[in-house]
Amino acid sequence: MLASSVLCWADDVSVSSPNGKLVVTVSEQGGLLSYQATLDGQQMLTPSALGLNTSLGDLTNELSIINHQLSTVSNAYQMRGTKASSADYKANALTMDIQNKDGVKFSVVFQVSDNDIAFRYTMPRQTIKRREYKRVRILSEKSGFNFPDGTTTFISPQIGPESGWEQTKPSYEEPYSNDAPMTAKSRFGHGYIFPALFHLTNGWALVSETGVTSAYCGSHLSDYQAGSGYTVAYPDPGENNGFGNEFAAIPLPGETPWRTITLGSTLKPILETTISYDVVEPRYKASTDYKPGRYTWSWLIGQDNSVNYDDQVRFIDLASTMGFEYCLVDNWWDQNIGRERMGELSKYAQSKGVHLLVWYNSNGFWNDAPQTPRNCMNTAIAREKEMSWLESIGVKGIKVDFFGGDKQQTMQLYEDILSDANRHGLQVVFHGCTVPRGWEKMYPNFVASEAVLASENLFFGEGATITEGFDLTLHPFCRNATASMDWGGVIMNKWMAPDNKSRHTRKTTDIFEMASGITMQTSVQCVAMQPNNLQELPQFEMDFLRELPTTWQETRFIDGYPGKYVVMARQATNGQWYIAGLNAQKEPLTLTIDITAFGQLNSLYIDNKKGEPTLTTLKPNKKGQVKVTIQPNGGMIIK
Repeated sequence: MLASSVLCWADDVSVSSPNGKLVVTVSEQGGLLSYQATLDGQQMLTPSALGLNTSLGDLTNELSIINHQLSTVSNAYQMRGTKASSADYKANALTMDIQNKDGVKFSVVFQVSDNDIAFRYTMPRQTIKRREYKRVRILSEKSGFNFPDGTTTFISPQIGPESGWEQTKPSYEEPYSNDAPMTAKSRFGHGYIFPALFHLTNGWALVSETGVTSAYCGSHLSDYQAGSGYTVAYPDPGENNGFGNEFAAIPLPGETPWRTITLGSTLKPILETTISYDVVEPRYKASTDYKPGRYTWSWLIGQDNSVNYDDQVRFIDLASTMGFEYCLVDNWWDQNIGRERMGELSKYAQSKGVHLLVWYNSNGFWNDAPQTPRNCMNTAIAREKEMSWLESIGVKGIKVDFFGGDKQQTMQLYEDILSDANRHGLQVVFHGCTVPRGWEKMYPNFVASEAVLASENLFFGEGATITEGFDLTLHPFCRNATASMDWGGVIMNKWMAPDNKSRHTRKTTDIFEMASGITMQTSVQCVAMQPNNLQELPQFEMDFLRELPTTWQETRFIDGYPGKYVVMARQATNGQWYIAGLNAQKEPLTLTIDITAFGQLNSLYIDNKKGEPTLTTLKPNKKGQVKVTIQPNGGMIIK
């Protein structure tokens, strides 16, 4: 609901949040447009550029503000499968109409809520020199994010096209910096991916984008430049194996996606933000009632050799024993099991109360990945045939892997897969892919994307097991703060091998892994148990995993620091509160947690000094506080 107020003009125009604490000021000086932001009177964003370079003209300089309008925005909505089941978004909006020296017009729209800024550009259909323009190419964007000196970064580099294993990158799977200076150059010379977390001297900022559809390309951040900061960068021409455009092509009237900035003096607004969903709307209705849940996955530890009929039966049986809803059958199933027997396997799974999720290669043109099935998801005709078959045998979801980058043509493929899958009642997980941009709300059958250096790397090499603690205490404030994340496994094997006694070990404790099932957010969560775990794990661990929720009414920040530790509370959709903590540091972490706001909590899952799992009765003091010590690479759960 948009309510307008008075129309006025000024060279400097400000819009504040509903509580008045966050203020965005837009300025025009010498024909250049910029914006800045303060929170509680503190400078959080220094003057940052605005503007576009388009096929209709240069809209970055020699600009004039024609008029501006202030308004209010109110949007209460329900969600499925994110960090909160509902939100009541309230913001103040500023729309500024701009034109360049040649009379080309566009607008900049800001929406400012109590801790979030969202802005985008719109362009009208217009007549310039007696010619009517009905379309435009957005060639580049000047939008900047300029933070005060002394800011450090938790950001991940964008890698170049046609790189990585079998030329499958970029796929948002590079390591993050750790309080690095802004002046550090990106590792591959292509800037940085969204989302990007910044530690200011007086607070925190999380930068991302949302609302990217088939009508636009995905973007990322440039390298830092002194004086101007980071700017929005469009895809590399070589992405998608060179096919498609590195710019966006839109009809007029048209608009860009939203650029978002979450600001806070603490990390609370960062972890709790819902801005990715606040400013977007559903693109279509759900064709069915999509079910959240947990899935087993043989491939994480068993790899390709485990994708055979007998092993998949074992993992279906494991899912059934644990009360999990799904089992994921990974690559090569069409060759190792065969389509006819996949029908049999799906029927068997359903007889055990389990449904299959099935893996696909997105295609073959934009990478050299050999895994099959291929050429089933890249055209409308192929998808209709494949998805009709999947629906007929009772499959409930697909995992589609190996995409080609962020070009508009690739975004069209994502949207087409989602839309077609919805027609056949299929949920969708993407891997080897871009980060989601509001997609959980826009596409109701979208579950999550990988878009992170995920759990499979723990199997590939010991280095990733060493950094797992850093990764999973960072992502609640960064990657998982803006979108659902398919990390791919609450891992319960001690060793990264099917026999659970060879190769290299997991470095985290069992309680860490169990708690990560709460701190990581996705509505269909992988619990990467192995059949042998049924005889190896303590009964209380098994009981907890059987009850692990994956959908939440509410999420609250309690304490933490990116890459060091995180403590958060989530309320499951059944009303039960869970408080989970992870410690990635080398020393034990002792905290006092006030539990009075979380209803009836009775149990404490925590590691002892030896890193062994324990379950004890919760004993708060008279003030309703609990003192806990989380061991190095250990975890804590209160429920």
